[in-house]
Amino acid sequence: MNILSAWFAKVGEVARVAFRHAGELGKLTWAVIMATVRLRVPRKELLTQVYNTGISSIPVVLVTGSLAGIVTSQQGGYQFQGAVPLYVLGSVVVQTVILEMGPVLTAIVLVGRVGARHTAELGTMVVSEQIDAYHSLGRDPVALLAAPRVIAGVLTMPLLVGLANIIGVVAGMVAAYVDVGLGFESFLYGARLFWHNWDLFYSFSKAVVFGTAIPLISVHMGFQTRGGAEGVGRTTTQAVMFMTLTILILDALFPPLLLN
Repeated sequence: MNILSAWFAKVGEVARVAFRHAGELGKLTWAVIMATVRLRVPRKELLTQVYNTGISSIPVVLVTGSLAGIVTSQQGGYQFQGAVPLYVLGSVVVQTVILEMGPVLTAIVLVGRVGARHTAELGTMVVSEQIDAYHSLGRDPVALLAAPRVIAGVLTMPLLVGLANIIGVVAGMVAAYVDVGLGFESFLYGARLFWHNWDLFYSFSKAVVFGTAIPLISVHMGFQTRGGAEGVGRTTTQAVMFMTLTILILDALFPPLLLN
């Protein structure tokens, strides 16, 4: 009986925390929207976050995208030899990179590189009472700190996903030529054979959703930080976990919503 009561208490506590975070995220989202609509977002900070989120992430996104294309091409070439026409490998690489690997791997990269940074920065500002100083001066931390990060994520994520898609397809095409001798024309023929224009919309829809979710969660967790330096580390770890799970859950929701 005591075990059952403890189990229900644990479930209730988890539900309470989940609903509290959902409510705080909703309030943060609304505050970011209002700050953006009212043009209260500082341009300099926005440009800084665009650089930190987008331009600085290009090298690692290019490496990740190229490796995704190469691995997909190598595994597909191994499985297709003697079973199906090799030109189908072009479709497999293009569809896999554009529909899945490009958006998801780019999002995971941004979780570790940008999301964790946002949480740590804002968490440090919270525990050092810099956020309280903003409030005492009549400044809005959401407009000054949160909105630029969220807008930068929404603007730069589609561009990063586009770069990952392009480099992934090119790298996969070169790998197919090197590994199984599939010519570029045959690769492109296979890619066109099963191509749908909707696939690009699907890929960039993922990019926009992921680019919104990552900064929102990271900023929210940063503002929730408590407990000094140890709290910053703990909250950053939790934020990375929450962002990663959110990306995977959202990714699982896309096929039934947009591919059927």
